[in-house]
Amino acid sequence: MSCDLGELVREVGAARVLADNSACMNSSDQIRNALKRYWGYDAFRSKQEEIVRNILDGRDVCVVMPTGGGKSLCYQLPAVLQQGKTTIVVSPLIALMQDQVAQLDQMGISAAVLNSGQSWNEQRDTERRAEAGEFRLLYLSPERLAKQEMLEWLAKVPISFFAIDEAHCISEWGHEFRPDYRQMKVLRNEFPQKPIAAFTASATRHVRHDIIAQLKLKDPGKFIASFHRKNLNYQVVACDAKTQNAKLIAILRKHSGSAAIVYSPTIKRVAETVAMLRENEIAAIGYHADMDNAERKKNQERWMADEVSVLVGTVAFGLGINKSAVRTVVHLSLPKSIEQYYQEAGRAGRDGKPSDCFLLWQKKDVGLLAYFIEQISDAAEKRRSWDRYHQVRAFAESKECRHKIICNHFGEKVAWENCGACDACLPPIQWKVETTERVRRLPSTAKSAERVALVSQGIDTKLLTALKQWRLDRSRADRVPAFVILHDSTLEHLCVRKPATLPQLRAVPGIGETKLERYGKEILDLLRGR
Repeated sequence: MSCDLGELVREVGAARVLADNSACMNSSDQIRNALKRYWGYDAFRSKQEEIVRNILDGRDVCVVMPTGGGKSLCYQLPAVLQQGKTTIVVSPLIALMQDQVAQLDQMGISAAVLNSGQSWNEQRDTERRAEAGEFRLLYLSPERLAKQEMLEWLAKVPISFFAIDEAHCISEWGHEFRPDYRQMKVLRNEFPQKPIAAFTASATRHVRHDIIAQLKLKDPGKFIASFHRKNLNYQVVACDAKTQNAKLIAILRKHSGSAAIVYSPTIKRVAETVAMLRENEIAAIGYHADMDNAERKKNQERWMADEVSVLVGTVAFGLGINKSAVRTVVHLSLPKSIEQYYQEAGRAGRDGKPSDCFLLWQKKDVGLLAYFIEQISDAAEKRRSWDRYHQVRAFAESKECRHKIICNHFGEKVAWENCGACDACLPPIQWKVETTERVRRLPSTAKSAERVALVSQGIDTKLLTALKQWRLDRSRADRVPAFVILHDSTLEHLCVRKPATLPQLRAVPGIGETKLERYGKEILDLLRGR
């Protein structure tokens, strides 16, 4: 077998170029290959690639990207590309961290979490492996990171950069201020050469400036995605105690068979709403802080796996929930702020499809918010709470375009007068009192409409049901949430494409190399049997 010397020289030169690119870790090919290999996607969403490049170049970044915009990928992908180094991710909830680690494991990415719920041996083993650079990502709570002994230990870890999730929690002007997040300012002092990447879904201009100042970000790349969620239909509806439940039932019947979240103002109201819905033949489960962890986790997983369509929860539910096909979110009271409403309502329609967001508020909500504000002892926090109160009350009582109010609130100027997707810009809803006979007929009618919608997209609904059942069985066997196996959007792609070979299956968005190895044969066997 002969070899042309000139060709060999060119190949060696090309290898050196590739090696150089590998050293700086930000060549287009490397970045896109990682996107395809681990996430199973051929293209980035808006701003994602630029954010990844900034982080790989060692630059601080501040990212504001709506729920479902793909924030996690923006720090997970550059973490993957830095072999032998570990990205430290600060996240506010243990359950959220555990879910993210489970997802990364399913993708073939080494990750771990350190928390107080682990045994001493588990924690020490994780620390030892982190010191050796075995993990691409290590998740910590802000409370844990605030401890001096943790900062001292981190000096032994080969850190690539810090990612601060839910970064708005660091600002007193934010709607979810957490004092422990304030301790994150020590990162710049303790690790001056390590980049810091801050991420949030909802931050006003004031909060964004505060995040940059508190974290001492140096000339950060600023990435502010549009706050206009044009696929969401915002409906703000004034109710009274007699009509609110009837309207809730009508909304859920419209979306029967599809995932829905109902936000309740109190734990007591969660239980009452679940009972009321069940009395009206609507399957629902609850979620609140007084439940033990096992029950909360079970209910969340049942909802995620589509065993039950409606989940009624307090604001404790939703952070980090990775379910794209939520068709409606209903609030049963005024939220504390526009930011809170935007973040919670934004859990609908993450797949980009039309979805409804209803705010069913009562006049008494105003008095309740005012009462709780008056209980605040800190004068500055009370003043900020009153500011948020006036903003959210004005939002509820306004006749102006809801999308426009929200965008303006976050500092985004929009030109339109009529969005065509809110109660101020659309004809009023005709609420009708239904007879018992009509109520009993509605569910099957609504489910038929849902099936028609799926069929119009080329989706085989029977196959989709079979795939969801396979995913549920597999999730139970693997002891992970169903969405960690495959997202709903990936199942829908499978129904449309119906791949017959492993290479064809590899081309389906959302199926990376590790998932292909783990589940490829099972999926193809299921598809062949349909």
